[in-house]
Amino acid sequence: TLKTIPVVMLTSSREEQDLIRSYKLGANAYVVKPVDFRAFIDAVRQLGAFWAVVNEPPPGGAVHRT
Repeated sequence: TLKTIPVVMLTSSREEQDLIRSYKLGANAYVVKPVDFRAFIDAVRQLGAFWAVVNEPPPGGAVHRT
């Protein structure tokens, strides 16, 4: 029942192995957070807007993951 909850990795890591592992573990997005605090807050706002407004969730909340 939790598979429909979006998982966003918000990290300071730019390591390719971390990116790959995150997606293999089921992350829906991988975002490298900005160092500057104001830029960080802006990035979090953009993420929220994307998931709340822009993203189209699957019909009925069903998610197919491979």
